[in-house]
Amino acid sequence: MSAITNHMPTAELQALDAAHHMHPFTTNDELADKGARVITRAKGVYLTDSEGNQILDGMAGLWCVNIGYGRKEMAEVAARQMMELPYYNTFFMTTHVPAIALAQEITKLAPEGLNHVFFAGSGSEANDTNIRMVRTYWAEKGQPGKSHIISRKNAYHGSSVGSGSLGGMSYMHAQGGMPIPGIHHINQPDWWAEGGDMTPEAFGLARAQELEAKILELGEDKVAAFIAEPVQGAGGVIVPPESYWPEIQRICDAYDILLIADEVICGFGRTGNWFGSQTMGIRPHIMTIAKGLSSGYQPIGGSIVCDEVAEVIGATEFNHGYTYSGHPVAAAVALENLRILQEEDIIERVRTVGAPALKAGLEKLAEHPLVGGLSIKGMMASLPLTPHKESRAKFAADAGTVGYMCRERCFANNLVMRHVGDRMIISPPLIIEPEDIDVFMTRARTALDETYAQLKEQDMLKPAC
Repeated sequence: MSAITNHMPTAELQALDAAHHMHPFTTNDELADKGARVITRAKGVYLTDSEGNQILDGMAGLWCVNIGYGRKEMAEVAARQMMELPYYNTFFMTTHVPAIALAQEITKLAPEGLNHVFFAGSGSEANDTNIRMVRTYWAEKGQPGKSHIISRKNAYHGSSVGSGSLGGMSYMHAQGGMPIPGIHHINQPDWWAEGGDMTPEAFGLARAQELEAKILELGEDKVAAFIAEPVQGAGGVIVPPESYWPEIQRICDAYDILLIADEVICGFGRTGNWFGSQTMGIRPHIMTIAKGLSSGYQPIGGSIVCDEVAEVIGATEFNHGYTYSGHPVAAAVALENLRILQEEDIIERVRTVGAPALKAGLEKLAEHPLVGGLSIKGMMASLPLTPHKESRAKFAADAGTVGYMCRERCFANNLVMRHVGDRMIISPPLIIEPEDIDVFMTRARTALDETYAQLKEQDMLKPAC
């Protein structure tokens, strides 16, 4: 890799960061005491920090750098578009070529019947759009009372007030007056943590049927939509049992409610298809997209909308939009990202090379005494940590304590592997090579060994009562 660009010493950068930069999802005072990790460069699947360490990024940034870092073509497209048309809005009966071309290309890739795109700057914005869109849809059809939306506990749909309300994370709802009215949550299909003695099939069916119970509780004429990720990402890479999604689809069809598939993480190849909905056999009315749409090279998101919903919305003035909806530079970069994914057969390679290699490596890693199992779909996976494999026991320590310890050992071994509670999360760039997966496994095993030794030393290998 090329040399690090000249910069101030790490300690000075950390001090400036602490003085002026407020980080997301962070206790900033604690970060200031510890000092932020300063990333200076990236290439392929590796990051370089300000100390020169080469770090394997097992999270593709935040689930998003699907084509890997350092693609020169992306920079060239951005520069060319900035010189030609750096910005213009899509309000006031106006459009531009990048937005037109990107919308057309997205709908070519989307499942049949999803032929319209409403652009946003992020997945959070797109899910805010979805709240207003489904409520407007039913109001225009003469059913304004059909406005309630059902989601799932431990789901993540963004961190704005609207999208954060759709999400089901209690620690987020504890701040800022969330959830907003009309948003409801049912239990997640997490068999490993919550299935008890039930078979995965019976558990998946039972959790899906909670949707039907909630619809009947609220009233069929009150429920507008159900939103869910095909595979829960930020909640811990929770792959639902095979019985789950067919029952959810049946219920949505039977009660005439819109199905929103949040594809922000699953979309653009992560599960081995263009969209997680295709992998899981879902027929959504709306799909939320972001992250892999541009591989994180530019901020962009959107809602892919079915013909029926788009026709109803299109017949009225939809009083909604964003300054940067369909931003020309972001749209041009996203279009180039889609070209790379297609011309280099990256998604086919996920199915035939990347996902099998990742699964094989993680299955061996799951034999570690600290690991309770493996949840995987395509190029997203999680390893739940446990003091007792057979019972799938939780630790006596506060939830997330052991996961955080393991995460810190990963960083110490130049590996980014995120923790969600006491689950270790894996989501590498889709272009990761088998030899890099071997490096991942070596560093991950070292981190697990060190965590296990630390737990034994501190007498923390105890199950909760």
